[in-house]
Amino acid sequence: MEREPRRIREGYLVKKGSMFNTWKPMWVVLLEDGVEFYKRKADSSPKGMIPLKGSSINSPCQDFGKRMFVFKLTAAKQQEHFFQAAYLEERDAWVRDIKKAIQCLDGGQRFARKSTRKSIRLPETINLSALYISMKDPETGIKELKLEKDKKVFNHCFTGTCVIDWLVSSNSIRNRREGLLLASSLLSEGYLQPAGDTSKAAAEGLSDTPFLDLSDAYYYFPDSGFFCEGYSSDDDVVLKEEFRGTIVKQGCLLKQGHRRKNWKVRKFVLRDDPAYLHYYDPAGGEEPLGAIHLRGCVVTAVEDMPDTKKYDVDNILFEIITANEIHYYLQAASSTERTEWIRAIQTVARTGK
Repeated sequence: MEREPRRIREGYLVKKGSMFNTWKPMWVVLLEDGVEFYKRKADSSPKGMIPLKGSSINSPCQDFGKRMFVFKLTAAKQQEHFFQAAYLEERDAWVRDIKKAIQCLDGGQRFARKSTRKSIRLPETINLSALYISMKDPETGIKELKLEKDKKVFNHCFTGTCVIDWLVSSNSIRNRREGLLLASSLLSEGYLQPAGDTSKAAAEGLSDTPFLDLSDAYYYFPDSGFFCEGYSSDDDVVLKEEFRGTIVKQGCLLKQGHRRKNWKVRKFVLRDDPAYLHYYDPAGGEEPLGAIHLRGCVVTAVEDMPDTKKYDVDNILFEIITANEIHYYLQAASSTERTEWIRAIQTVARTGK
């Protein structure tokens, strides 16, 4: 009996149509032997499937000047498929896993991410998957907190020290040195993710160990509701009391109109319950001018557009494509702010109610 191919990675990407230059959001699933894409996450059957045997992948792909973070997957029959991720790290993660899957197929091996077991001499009796489930237990696991650092608020995360403390208290390790080895393995296998500059720098090899047993090194579970935001003002506190749900992010952006294609400054407020991005007249007014429904949406950066004459500035435009394929074009004040908006919207689209 043949085993079902495992799901390696899945998520929303924007895919170019095969015949016309149209880009549409797709729920993309990377299997060990192919890439499936669905119109919606809930669909039971895919719109198409790209076999990975004999395929090749190219990244970065510069075929479409206005679209950033595009990669090209060329099937064995020379059929080209173009996908766009929301930001650089997301694109690189997809490309890395697809390359690995292709290499494993060509070598007759089963897909496996690089393991640290041998390098850190982890006992084979340790089941990282089972340990991860225990760590996430709402009663006895690691508590997710709201932590503040460098004028940012990190939601649904925890410190490196908390992780080691939990491993010690659960008798998973004998001492903190063993805890560092085990936590580094969890990080390498993707069960933990770094949040903030300190933990990210260590994970990228700029420290003696990939994982840090520090109270200012933050981490989170990959399937949690993690998001990062700036400090809230006194006005924000009033808004939080008046509206349901938590404000994830807010600020002024330029929005392109649907009919006249003109650009206007709007104040945007992103909440996680319900999953909407409301926009207001920045001059005042409690009632929103409109809202963008984010459940099932895809958000990506774009280079430029033909209708951006007055505000044509590189690296600060982004596009939201809703589940019913309505396109919204927005402009941030800087490339850093754009990345923050994209990631915050992605989180709400995935975890919001």
